[in-house]
Amino acid sequence: MTKPRSKLNGKTRVDDAEETLGEESSGEQKPEDLKISSAEASRATSVANEDAEADEEEDASPRSKKRARINEEGDSIDADADARPTFKARGVKLQRDKDGFVPGSIVRIKLHRFLTYDDVEFRTSSHLNMILGPNGTGKSSIACAICLGLNQSPSLLGRAKEPAQYIKSGKDEGSIELELKGPVGQPNIVIRRIITKDRSKSTYFINDEPATQKAVNDTVSELGVRCGNLCTFLPQDRVAEFAKMTPRELLKATQEAAGDARLTDWHTRLIKDGKELKELAGNMSSEEEHLQNLEARNASLEKDVKQYMERRDIERQLELLDLILPFKEYVESKKEYELLKQERQKKHDQVLALQEKNKPFNDFKSNLEAQYEECGLERDRLKEAASEGFRKMTKKCSESDKLEQDAEEANRKLDNLKEQEKSRKDRINNLVKTIDRYRHEHDNPPEMEDLTVIEDEFVSLAFVRVSMNRDKSSLEEEMRTILDESARQRVTYDRATEELRNLDNVSHRKLEELSRFDKDTADAVVWLRRNRNRFRMEVFEPAILSLSVPEPQYAAAVEACFSGAQLRNFVAQCREDYTLLNRVFNDTPDALGRKCHIAVWFRAKVEKQLAPPPLSPEELLQEGFQKYALDCVVYPEGMQWFLMREINLHRTAISLTPGKVDIRRATDMVSRFDASGNGGQANFVVGKLMNSVTRSRYGKRLPVTMTKDIRDPRNFRHPPVDLEKKRDIQRRLAEAEKNMQDSEALVAKHSEKLKEIEHSIKDVNDARKAIQARKQRVHDVQRKIQRLALNIASNEEKLAEERAAPSVDEERQRLRRKIFEVAKKRVAIANDLQDIAKQIMRDMTRSTQAKLQYLQIGANKAALEELCRDRGDAYARARIAYEKVNTAYVEKKHDTKKLLDKSKAKLHEIDDELRTTFEELERRGTIHTQTVEQFKEEQENYRARLELLTITNPGVIEQFRAREEEIAKAKDKLEKRAIKKGELEKRIKKTRDKWYPALQELIEVIGTKFSEAFDSVGCAGEIRIAEQEDDYELWAIEILVKFRDNEKLQILTGTRQSGGERALTTIMYLMSLTQMARSPFSLVDEINQGMDARYERAVHNSLVDVTCREDSGQYFLITPKLLTDLKYHERMKVLCVTNGEWLPEQLEDRSGDMRKMIENYVKRHRQS
Repeated sequence: MTKPRSKLNGKTRVDDAEETLGEESSGEQKPEDLKISSAEASRATSVANEDAEADEEEDASPRSKKRARINEEGDSIDADADARPTFKARGVKLQRDKDGFVPGSIVRIKLHRFLTYDDVEFRTSSHLNMILGPNGTGKSSIACAICLGLNQSPSLLGRAKEPAQYIKSGKDEGSIELELKGPVGQPNIVIRRIITKDRSKSTYFINDEPATQKAVNDTVSELGVRCGNLCTFLPQDRVAEFAKMTPRELLKATQEAAGDARLTDWHTRLIKDGKELKELAGNMSSEEEHLQNLEARNASLEKDVKQYMERRDIERQLELLDLILPFKEYVESKKEYELLKQERQKKHDQVLALQEKNKPFNDFKSNLEAQYEECGLERDRLKEAASEGFRKMTKKCSESDKLEQDAEEANRKLDNLKEQEKSRKDRINNLVKTIDRYRHEHDNPPEMEDLTVIEDEFVSLAFVRVSMNRDKSSLEEEMRTILDESARQRVTYDRATEELRNLDNVSHRKLEELSRFDKDTADAVVWLRRNRNRFRMEVFEPAILSLSVPEPQYAAAVEACFSGAQLRNFVAQCREDYTLLNRVFNDTPDALGRKCHIAVWFRAKVEKQLAPPPLSPEELLQEGFQKYALDCVVYPEGMQWFLMREINLHRTAISLTPGKVDIRRATDMVSRFDASGNGGQANFVVGKLMNSVTRSRYGKRLPVTMTKDIRDPRNFRHPPVDLEKKRDIQRRLAEAEKNMQDSEALVAKHSEKLKEIEHSIKDVNDARKAIQARKQRVHDVQRKIQRLALNIASNEEKLAEERAAPSVDEERQRLRRKIFEVAKKRVAIANDLQDIAKQIMRDMTRSTQAKLQYLQIGANKAALEELCRDRGDAYARARIAYEKVNTAYVEKKHDTKKLLDKSKAKLHEIDDELRTTFEELERRGTIHTQTVEQFKEEQENYRARLELLTITNPGVIEQFRAREEEIAKAKDKLEKRAIKKGELEKRIKKTRDKWYPALQELIEVIGTKFSEAFDSVGCAGEIRIAEQEDDYELWAIEILVKFRDNEKLQILTGTRQSGGERALTTIMYLMSLTQMARSPFSLVDEINQGMDARYERAVHNSLVDVTCREDSGQYFLITPKLLTDLKYHERMKVLCVTNGEWLPEQLEDRSGDMRKMIENYVKRHRQS
């Protein structure tokens, strides 16, 4: 026996005892000897048969693994090598030192001023440590000390969050010292933590050497201690959390606590790779759909593209022919030019030979031609000099004629002097009479009013008029203000009326709600409503707007059938409309002025593709369903194909009464295959749960169901009218109406006043007009007097001029002097004419002589030319022939040059590709195998073909090529994703082949122990893996228990079972983990709370058996109460915690010795 060791500095003491508390009953049935009940045996047989059938299905399925595979190195391997490896169930072998302790287990615990303890120190057993004591004595403080001493988070305890709160009340500092078993062959490790209340500070020591938190954490981790796992460390305040753990959390905790140490890493890797694979598959699915969409859209353009390419090829051929023809014409013209050049040279040589023979005659002829030309020039010069004399004579004659006219005019005036004198006297008499008449009128004017009086009256009326106009303007301004306000109120009234109408309009409210979270789709709806005439058939707005659910109780179920994207799908009834919608919204900014992304759906209508409803109307009602989802909605007729083909509303049954539907039977019914093999999958809604049923493609084709909760409807409910907003609009409507009425009344009142003012202004204006007329009459008289004065002055000036005119004698003398001067000038002109005539005679004589000489030389020249012609007919003919050939030569040279320039210009204009083609044809000589006419005929054929082809918009080709590039990129991306997917699948399979057998092994061991433990207390329990093939994150461990014969196995939850049942299940599960546990120690605090005596006894006895095996790790069981006659084992240690106001010192009679008391009790018990 271990020597008792205790310290009495505080009021609590721990005594340890190793002696038994009671003898083991010889007739007690051990857990391993229990027989399985008949019910359990039947269940086990059923499960075994199902497993066997599953194996047969696997062997018979097309996915059987008995075929050649390719390993990671690319080599072929046998099917047997790919088979899943088998694992032999075995426990985790913990290393154990000579003293029986496993590295990492707790050897000693020492506390100072920690919770209930002042000072305490005790040693532990390497196996089971049972800590006993009444409530409040400090049993759970030991669990807290272990957790905090190993630097674990206080949150694991479910108590205080700060370490300073664990210091004994009234003290400023406390400490924890834990001695951990070191690795085999190495000394133990002592970790000490000193906690101070000041800022909750902690100081750490390892083997009395200062250490950091990280060093402590590393040491604890290296020893494999896991206090954060409820499967290995279950404090009192977290017992209830174990039962509340989700199956997924339980799987995670179990993997961390027991079995292969790599389970958690494998599972984590599977979750990560599975998520990546799922995301990758989803991306590939959407990308494949996008690729199909691109290919379909390009396929619709393929005909136009082929036609465009054919037209483009013909145009390129025509461009090539446009280049070849000028070149070919140039080549042929150059050949003709070379021939003409040779012929011209030949003719030129002949002309030169004949010209040399006739050279003497030609030289004399040239001399005569020079004389002839010189004589002609002299003749022309003399002729021009005579002409100039004639022009001077004509000019002088003109001057003489003008002087003659002046003399005649002066003589005529001499004859008219008497008549002019008589006319002047008559004018003087008339002017005198006119002046007298004007003076009489001027001196005797008519009577006039005083203009000042008239002006005063006018100014007075002007002031009155200004005042009235001011009143009128003021009144009109007030009326404009009132009318403007009335107009504003009318606008307010109209807007409020429109807002009220829109508020009551469900469709408008839905569109506004859609605009808040998907502006592109909402704007597209507005555009579609304005442009429906652009589409061949009706295009339906998204289901979120075009569908309604008249019965609101079905709204949530119907909405659950749609995805978010399906709710926003525009539905086209033909491919043309589908293409147009995609083009104006997704491909170009034509519709909204910006590119956007909307979902457009179209499928050709093929009724035979649709599976019929899974249940007849009678079956539907029989199974507890009310109707199909399609019958719950109101929709445009053309939308039905979309709702059936895409959403399967005609195959989704709905029941609002969950109690009337047998889920299992409904699952079988809706997933039936019809006679033609259609069906096999459908959906049904029961209450708030959506069930999606599919059938496996292999083996027995059993139904598989996925469920999801249905949320409250968000889109198929009518958005509620904002009553506060409606009241505000109605208030604004009433205010605007009242303001308009008030404005109309004010306008009417002001209109009457305005009429009165306008009438008064009219009277004033009439008076002003009368005054203006009087004033005008005064002004007319004044102006007349002024005109008379002016007329008098003007006539007096004229009279003075007439009287001052010269006398007749003076005028006669002036005219005679003028006639004499004219005569003198005419005599001078006559003398000049005589000199000019003499010069003309001299010039005419010399001109005649020059003309005669010119005619003589011309006659001589003509005679010589006749002689030359007679002697040089051969030369003339040769010359004509030469001129003819030379003309043809020059023309052909010009034409050839033009053709060459044209060919060069064409060659410069074309692109490099066409130039290369032309040069290749020229190099091979292909161009020279055809004539120009043949090329022209070929050109006409191409032009005829081109006219038969319609012109395709180049933008379509750009779209086609851009989409081809996009398709190529999408295919490349898909190929890379497929490669990555294959790598992920291979990696997942490789990891799963390691993880799944190890997990099965672990669960098989735990499940067997768990079932045996429950059988020992007359209950039933089972542990199974809840598999989810597509999502490893959803894999879980389900604990199923049954505590009464009339019950079925049910999953353990935090609410379904009682507290005692949950506690029993928890301890049974933890005991089942013991054999496979990797942690050096485990701890359970007050797990037996709520158990009845029978369960508690059975649990205790089983726990002793499990934890006291030679290969078991260290275990701490903390409990406040004990039953009598419990099983004891020599490897367990019982630690009793006693407390009170005062504890006696250990006297010589050992009256305060707990060990002595126990020994006495055992002795008496045996004697009795």
